[in-house]
Amino acid sequence: MAQDKGGAAVIVGAGSGLSASLARACAAAGMKVVLAARRTDKLSELIKATSATAQACDATKPAEVAALFDAVAKQHGAPELVVFNAGYRTRGPLLELDPVEVEKTLISSAFGGFLVAQAAARLMLPKGKGSIFFTGASASVKGYATSAPFAMGKFALRGLAQSLARELQPKGLHIAHFVIDGGIASARHSAEEKAADKWLDPDAIAETYLAVHRQPKSAWSTEMEVRPWVENF
Repeated sequence: MAQDKGGAAVIVGAGSGLSASLARACAAAGMKVVLAARRTDKLSELIKATSATAQACDATKPAEVAALFDAVAKQHGAPELVVFNAGYRTRGPLLELDPVEVEKTLISSAFGGFLVAQAAARLMLPKGKGSIFFTGASASVKGYATSAPFAMGKFALRGLAQSLARELQPKGLHIAHFVIDGGIASARHSAEEKAADKWLDPDAIAETYLAVHRQPKSAWSTEMEVRPWVENF
């Protein structure tokens, strides 16, 4: 899909790290940025840097997701790009896991992704274009010990993306799932660690998202895997 100058990019699960890099990259590309998060009080600097608008939204609540996309539609029309970057994680040995926390993990990763995709698709389908992207992790393809809930949620999100790609891509919507196979660099990492490329650069990941968004229909990717080049695999 060719990028529409001035179209809207909606980032659900906005905060620091990857979502902030996505917001900056989209703004630099000429898109109007909408940031959605449970709490928006920590987004003031990012809003200022990207001229974004922000809306409080719990992606696991149907009414709040509907309100978010109603607001987007009124201000921008159908969005050009929607990125589901929300999630929650609990971990521990199987016998010690709290079922309530496990349920919260599954709902945040999988059900939240469904709600956002459904609302985005309702706006995009009449135009026959738009991109809906899902942020996955190593756990999307590998279930690690003491991390069963996270793997369950991320596996489900990947399955959602695969199903929607087969259903919606023939109708003009680009669906893609991103396996972020490694840790993402943040302020807590030293300059030496970052220089050694041990951690994924969030700005580089964001550029990968935009590169996939710009792909022509004849060569769409439905899954992209990124990892540090120094990792053994």
